[in-house]
Amino acid sequence: MTHYPLTALSTLLVVLMLFWTMIKVGKARGLYDIKAPATSGHEIFDRTFRTQMNTLEALVIFLPSLWIYGVFVDDLGAGVAGILWFVGRAWYALAYIANPSKRGPGFMIGLLCTLGMWAGGLWGVIQVLTH
Repeated sequence: MTHYPLTALSTLLVVLMLFWTMIKVGKARGLYDIKAPATSGHEIFDRTFRTQMNTLEALVIFLPSLWIYGVFVDDLGAGVAGILWFVGRAWYALAYIANPSKRGPGFMIGLLCTLGMWAGGLWGVIQVLTH
């Protein structure tokens, strides 16, 4: 049986990021008195909610790319990319909530990690298919 401990560890960190954004939204709902199912009503709540949704949207692309890369190319590379994605998304989230115009660097880290995992994963799958 093959194991992918670093890919799995980075996945758990990425899932932790989603939990963290969920908790932030819940706290912001209480702080700014935004009753469910409302998804807007105060600027800071709106930013916090968008951070959660943007993170969820990014995960849909990142996680499959991470695992395909990890399985077909390299567990270490996937683990490093997952940790970098986590750091980038944390930077993005904190910046977006504080001042949306400052979220760019964190976004770029996450985007580059995602593109790298996707392209590397595609290369790895093609290598297996052609050999």
